[in-house]
Amino acid sequence: MTKIKMCGLSRMQDIEAANAIQPDFIGFVFAEKSKRRVSPLRATELKSKLDSKIKAVGVFLNDDLDMVASMMNLGIVDLVQLHGTENEEYLAKLRTITDKPVIKAFIVNSAEDVKKAEQSTADYILLDGGKGEGRVFDWSLLKDVKRPYFLAGGLNPQNAAEALRQLHPYAVDVSTGIETDGVKDMEKMTAFAAAVRKEDEE
Repeated sequence: MTKIKMCGLSRMQDIEAANAIQPDFIGFVFAEKSKRRVSPLRATELKSKLDSKIKAVGVFLNDDLDMVASMMNLGIVDLVQLHGTENEEYLAKLRTITDKPVIKAFIVNSAEDVKKAEQSTADYILLDGGKGEGRVFDWSLLKDVKRPYFLAGGLNPQNAAEALRQLHPYAVDVSTGIETDGVKDMEKMTAFAAAVRKEDEE
């Protein structure tokens, strides 16, 4: 079964929607410049209401190692997603501080980008079209990827099933595609999860 990650949750009603829909992962964005950014305090409040079966992913962008580790070790996030220029040295240092799984995001514009992603020592890789702007990239670049990956970038309830048919990713990651006027929309969240689950059953 393809895992579902719904990213950029920031309101209590987003958490309530997630608890009803039961994605495998939700994401809290800590990156300073993101319009979906939540503070550590807000993330703590939201996580306290999140169903324990759903894993919370902390999304960071070139953040201080100690800050990332504290979010993990305090239990605010269950996995960390690195969305900046963090290198292998950064990953190695992070592993000395925490044992929680790490997702490293890569923006895919070429086959070379895919090759670089596959060589990452992160527990998971995330392949994206941009940094949160909801842009679909050329999926044909992923046809030979050998390791499990999160697919992101421009996914929505209308194209989720096609993504599964073409690529069979480990997980699909959606944010912009489940929003209306910049906020999470429960109808779109429900439709996205339904599209993924229906395709998995066929």
